[in-house]
Amino acid sequence: MNKRLLAVFIFTLILAAVHTTEAQQPGKISRVGFLSTGLVDSNIAAFQDGLRELGYIEGQNIFIEYRYAKGNYDQLPGLVAELLRLNLDVLFAPSTPAALAAKNATQTIPIVFASVSDPIANGLVSSLARPGGNVTGPSQMSADLSGKRLELLKEVVPRLAHIAILQDPGPQSEVALKETQLAARALGIRLTVFDVRGPNDFDGAFLEIAKKRPNGLVVLSSPMILGERKRIAALATKQRLAAVYTLKEYVEAGGLMSYGVSLPHLFRRAATYVDKILKGTKPADLPVEQPTKFEFIVNLKTAKQIDLTIPPNVLARADKVIK
Repeated sequence: MNKRLLAVFIFTLILAAVHTTEAQQPGKISRVGFLSTGLVDSNIAAFQDGLRELGYIEGQNIFIEYRYAKGNYDQLPGLVAELLRLNLDVLFAPSTPAALAAKNATQTIPIVFASVSDPIANGLVSSLARPGGNVTGPSQMSADLSGKRLELLKEVVPRLAHIAILQDPGPQSEVALKETQLAARALGIRLTVFDVRGPNDFDGAFLEIAKKRPNGLVVLSSPMILGERKRIAALATKQRLAAVYTLKEYVEAGGLMSYGVSLPHLFRRAATYVDKILKGTKPADLPVEQPTKFEFIVNLKTAKQIDLTIPPNVLARADKVIK
């Protein structure tokens, strides 16, 4: 009997010790990789704010490892490899080049994107409703944005006939270029495409644009081009070109006008994907969101510099006017 009581006593002590040890262990700290092709503070802040609103505090219950390619896509494979060695729970790769580099490196770690133009055409997901695989997120994919940009440019530029297209050739701009070409054909507008592959290409590209003498400019965004937005706006203004951009960040940097999605909104939405994945949902089961928030921004200061009058009916439709 005494032996039986002693065994029960010892077993009780063991259970108490295990319970105490488990109670003393800190909660799991999730580890998220952030692979950026550019550096836009407002977008990073939006992602961080989105996580904070969901209860994540950096250094307490989540740790974010940041890696920046600074517009140099050749660095992406190496940066992905660095991140994958850190035992990540989720890899946040917002742009098309970053998401493609991440997908090429792993088919097991969940990947979330935020600003991909067409995730189906780029091979990131099988479909919007059922992404399949380990990649998902909110996208920029929306019908007829390119057509609306050309229509706006046509409203502000009398006798618009020839438009220069500035692009960073690759998966980020391929879909947008095709859409712009279709829209231009319908409007009877001629296009000339100018490629820039790095920061050193812009001066030469704008010299070539000046030779062709277009009366409008469309800038197709990429992480590299976005990083050079102040320079692009200054070069367009110097040539007195009416330019339309895909994102408001270009107009805030001195561009004439933009129509497109809100990147900070997409980055904030991406935080909800990270949250769901950390709580156990598989990326394959999280449908890709299409954008619901669009912004039309006009910079009247730039319009004045290039001697362009923005019609009142166009200004009335603007979500924001910079004076």
